[in-house]
Amino acid sequence: MELKLPKIKIKQLKSPIGRNNKQRKTLISLGLNKINRERTLESNPAIQGMIDKVKHLIKVDEVK
Repeated sequence: MELKLPKIKIKQLKSPIGRNNKQRKTLISLGLNKINRERTLESNPAIQGMIDKVKHLIKVDEVK
């Protein structure tokens, strides 16, 4: 029996220029590194933690 995790769509809205190195690496680990890139990921605690660190640079929507 598999657990179905909810999916979320993440879009990068702002540039990481001038941000600290941890925030840049977090964006890269989410699959983002340029403005207007989007990724659809499963929502789990690790992804939610990364989103919390760069929430000022991205927009998050739930996928239905």
